[in-house]
Amino acid sequence: MEIVVVDGQGGGIGRSVITALKEKYPNISIIGVGTNSIATTNLKKGGADIIATGENAVIYNVIHADIVIGPIGIAFANSMYGEITPAIAQAVSESEAQKYFIPISKCSAHVVGVVSKTIPQYIEELVALLNI
Repeated sequence: MEIVVVDGQGGGIGRSVITALKEKYPNISIIGVGTNSIATTNLKKGGADIIATGENAVIYNVIHADIVIGPIGIAFANSMYGEITPAIAQAVSESEAQKYFIPISKCSAHVVGVVSKTIPQYIEELVALLNI
């Protein structure tokens, strides 16, 4: 099973997701892909087994993934202050992988019906949803 965690900016959400997943499922392999080197470094610090950086790395890995996890902004072109290119958003949206998005208020997209929680609460809910 190929699990890909995508993040940008500082990579803090992705790092927390990877850490939580590794605690519950220590034997899973996670590919951490950052839109920039700082995000990628933090994904590695979170426990990603494989890391990669940049637009092409995101596109390639989400296409081949079984599960894609990241902040909701990875599905919207020009989000994260422009780090998510239209090509990245398209690849995430078109990937046949199961997608799990962390809703964050810094994104201009709002998901109706989602209860406002802290990032750690969303990550806890994400880990509970996955049945790996």
